[in-house]
Amino acid sequence: MNKEKAIAEMTEVLRAELIKNRSEGGLWHGELSSSAVSTSVAVFALYLMDKDLYALPIRKGVEWLKQNMHADGAWGDSIESPSNLTATLLSYACLCAVDEAPSQTNEYLKKQFGGTTDRHIIQGVLACYGKDLTFSAPILVMCALAGVIRSWDEIPQLPFELSVLPQRLFRFLQLPVVSYAIPALIAVGILRYKKGKRGIMSPVREAFISKSLQVLLKLQPTHGGFLEAAPLTAFVTMCMIEAGYREHATTQKAIRFLVNTVREDGSWPIDTNLSSWVTALSVRALGNDIGDKQALAQIIKQNAFTSRHPFTGAKEGGWGWTNLPGAVPDADDTAGSLVALHILLDGVYCPEVGKGIEWLLDLQNRDRGMPTFCKGWGKLPFDRSCPDISAHALLAFRLWMDVLPSDLQQTCRRSMLQMLKWMQKSQQEDGSFLPLWFGDQHAQDGHSPVYGTAMVVEYLATFEEPLAQEIVRNGLKYLLSTQNKDGGWGGDKDVPSKVTFTARALSALASYPQVKTEVMDRAFDYLYRTYESGLLFQAEPIGLYFARLWYSEKMYPVTFLLNALKKYQTRNELNKIKQIES
Repeated sequence: MNKEKAIAEMTEVLRAELIKNRSEGGLWHGELSSSAVSTSVAVFALYLMDKDLYALPIRKGVEWLKQNMHADGAWGDSIESPSNLTATLLSYACLCAVDEAPSQTNEYLKKQFGGTTDRHIIQGVLACYGKDLTFSAPILVMCALAGVIRSWDEIPQLPFELSVLPQRLFRFLQLPVVSYAIPALIAVGILRYKKGKRGIMSPVREAFISKSLQVLLKLQPTHGGFLEAAPLTAFVTMCMIEAGYREHATTQKAIRFLVNTVREDGSWPIDTNLSSWVTALSVRALGNDIGDKQALAQIIKQNAFTSRHPFTGAKEGGWGWTNLPGAVPDADDTAGSLVALHILLDGVYCPEVGKGIEWLLDLQNRDRGMPTFCKGWGKLPFDRSCPDISAHALLAFRLWMDVLPSDLQQTCRRSMLQMLKWMQKSQQEDGSFLPLWFGDQHAQDGHSPVYGTAMVVEYLATFEEPLAQEIVRNGLKYLLSTQNKDGGWGGDKDVPSKVTFTARALSALASYPQVKTEVMDRAFDYLYRTYESGLLFQAEPIGLYFARLWYSEKMYPVTFLLNALKKYQTRNELNKIKQIES
């Protein structure tokens, strides 16, 4: 194999694939995998609303579920995912109510729960999610509405009344749901209250229902979809219908969202799209190969939030994962958009950059790490500080540092040092970092320290601070120790290799001249063999959505790999120059 020709061939194929998938509007929208969770809850919500009016999407959704059931009678989050409890229980509940649940599914659930009585199911679901009721309470409510469980007594009561309090107080209230789940807190809480026994506090709680519903309507995006997510939207919908609010504006708008987002095959994705995220990834992968850099930069600038967000209370200046109305500003997409703008604007400062930097600075947690959505909501897993997101913010700060206003520069420098100290504390003994939103289905506990470590190592490549260099040295040792015999990487040591993880690791290693060339050559050989076998673009669920739901994204292998190949090629060219000079 002529390595130079092989690199050039793969690069051109990936570049053409990336350009082909760009939308007419200028962004990349990608394509998320269809989801058994989304499909089952959406079908059930439509069934409760009007089974005759929505007979067609209900029937197609049921057929999709049946066609994608595994041999063991269960479902995974995506078609490529192994069977799991959540996807199976929700699909079973849907089919129990709407059609006919397969007998083998009942057997699967018996084995998982140790039985299928109300107590078995309720205790099993609560044990699965622990203190975080964001997903467990809605799951149990759907099971009750579908007749899978009969008693409401042991289903947790969510304190919907707290939603009327100022958002700035939420971090102190020890809410049993994460920051993005206030709509579920309200809708599930009200229905559970109505299904429960009355007590001495019932008149007080009753008085809060109307105000809580007003908050719910205020939180709902214009097109009806909470977070652009079918599961959250459908859970809210079914609760509103059964609580007696079928004609409520929130319910009507939510139903329209579900009808408008169903796919031709009858399924729903876990979210509408990740356009901001995959666009940022595409810009990094293509670099200066983008012909309309200024025009794309303008589109990205326009997608920044220009007012305080009603959902999380986050101030203006951040970016969400998509340009659609249901998005919420978050740290990873804000950092990604800032990095993309640096490429597209050739480092020329603009007001949107300053606002974005300020937004990230304002989000930094007390532990000095960077959370995803809300400062201070660190009690539950998906609101805690995250090392790869923190490193992404550090990269954005470093790229824009020299052109920021002087006072903002000083604040950034302090923040960066504090964040590096937090990252050092969060680094595992073996040098790895655990990411929050990505995992490997085949790894223990679904973790992917290879991904988290690769992102931190790559993002800190230009940092000369001794602390950053120590973090990188330990991270490199971990990555080098986890390369598989075939040259690739899985999410962790001794986990089967995958294109996405191998590409991320190669991007990180190619950023450092001290890494031996043969290590990267072995990684490339694995990727090229995959390319020759025609499996380069196969779906690899590595994404973890809210509540640890797995998804694959069509653009991940393309953008990850193109970014890796360009870095690998640059590294090879530098080696040649050094050899000539010596």
